[in-house]
Amino acid sequence: MISYKKTFDLLEKREIPLYKIINDGPRQKALRENGYITTRTLDRLCAALDCQPGDLVEYIPDNNNNSNSCGT
Repeated sequence: MISYKKTFDLLEKREIPLYKIINDGPRQKALRENGYITTRTLDRLCAALDCQPGDLVEYIPDNNNNSNSCGT
């Protein structure tokens, strides 16, 4: 699972509303409301906040899923 908690925490810390950074069109709004951020939005966030994707998202392993999707 990908967590965007870091994104929202950073925006809150810097007192920046998400709509100030992204074009809040219907697709972006629907994706965000469902817990997803597009790579285009991630790119805009990194540029606006002068940070790297790892500063904004975090991978959280699903302990219920024993399969290894990376093939290692």
